[in-house]
Amino acid sequence: MAGLTLVYDLVLYISISTVIFFIIKRSRSRRLRLPPGSLGLPFLGETLQLIAAYKTENPEPFIDVRVKRFGSIFTTHIFGEPTVFSADPETNRFILQNEGKSFECSYPGSVSNLLGKHSLLLMKGSLHKRMHSLTMTFANSSIIRDHLLVVIDRLVRLHMDSWTDRVLLMEEAKKITFELTVKQLMSFDPNEWTESLRKEYVLVIEGFFTVPLPIFSTTYRRAIQARTKVAEALSLVVRQRRKESEPGERKNDMLEALLAGDDGFSDEEIVDFLVALLVAGYETTSTIMTLAVKFLTETPLALAQLKEEHDEIRAKKSKQEPLEWNDYKSMPFTQCVVNETLRVANIISGVFRRAMTDINIKGYTIPKGWRVFASFRAVHLDHDHFKDARSFNPWRWQNNSGATSPVNVSTSFGGGPRLCPGYELARVELSVFLHHLVTRFSWVPAEQDKLVFFPTTRTQKRNPIIVQRRNEN
Repeated sequence: MAGLTLVYDLVLYISISTVIFFIIKRSRSRRLRLPPGSLGLPFLGETLQLIAAYKTENPEPFIDVRVKRFGSIFTTHIFGEPTVFSADPETNRFILQNEGKSFECSYPGSVSNLLGKHSLLLMKGSLHKRMHSLTMTFANSSIIRDHLLVVIDRLVRLHMDSWTDRVLLMEEAKKITFELTVKQLMSFDPNEWTESLRKEYVLVIEGFFTVPLPIFSTTYRRAIQARTKVAEALSLVVRQRRKESEPGERKNDMLEALLAGDDGFSDEEIVDFLVALLVAGYETTSTIMTLAVKFLTETPLALAQLKEEHDEIRAKKSKQEPLEWNDYKSMPFTQCVVNETLRVANIISGVFRRAMTDINIKGYTIPKGWRVFASFRAVHLDHDHFKDARSFNPWRWQNNSGATSPVNVSTSFGGGPRLCPGYELARVELSVFLHHLVTRFSWVPAEQDKLVFFPTTRTQKRNPIIVQRRNEN
């Protein structure tokens, strides 16, 4: 009897909570004129639908269905909070440009817990400005030209020298970008320690888009455990570098700049900062590399034109001669491929922000404290902004504008005060990677599958790239 009473009380509580939830929802919507939409189930909202969509080969329906029903600005409830989604380029631009004024950075707990509270992604105000500027000094054009390009070229060559006739391309790309990022941040060359650290990072990243409840999500629990291991490993490096740091023996990397800065950062702050930068430099660029190859494989004319451009560059150089800055600047079609890969792939699908005050936009009100999501992906794949938007067409960028609308709607690297500080570095890494790939190898996909926008470990194993060395006389 006691058990039945408990069940009855629980059902009654849930029923009352549900009724209150929808009453508040309706009354608040009428008072504030929220964007139309659905908050889904109490507590869970539409989080499970969003996660399910992004674990398929085609995550577009979550946004497509809602845009068709409600318009380009709609309300949903994800990751525990009511959220306004924007698939409108003007609204997205307004959100990006008003960072720190009308909006502030805000990400789901699954992301913030894994990156750390001191990561660049979560910093705000003057501290973010200083750290963003510092990061850009290690990834600007002059630094890449004078120092990083030769490192990038060397590491890409080193990896490709070890390739056999069957390569899991995503895995190899991740090794390349991770080692490049570790080199830039901490001056480490590839070794067993860097590879061990990379494997833990794989687990960390898998936890980003899961429900941040270790009890219910095995993936998230593994990610938290891996994040702890990563932090411990980086903490040892930071402590060792503090001991070794002496005037006149400084290393030219990000860690040295953090240790020598006037801000007096703690070890925890430095570790969080490094964790986030490793994620940014590793996961996104390696995925772009893999998808660029996939798109080119599916577009033979583009691949042939790319090969022609790089064969001309290589013909002027000896076999082992590295690429120089002038070579990079003589890759116009490569940059079209990069632009189109970024647009179609949308590795950064959008950004989360939080309204700092009630905001009126497009006839709607976004309440103070509500989270907003500016969806770059929805804009980039909208036929109103790009002709035949979901097809890979690098030639659309040959006139320097791939958009059909009069405004600049391409935001692959974000915008405003939080424009990705490594945007130029990512472009160079991808260009160098493609140069050595197409001049040294030919390849065919092991299987013909549908386009995969967010490759997973499972997908990698099903879709290796079979490579064959070209004649390297």
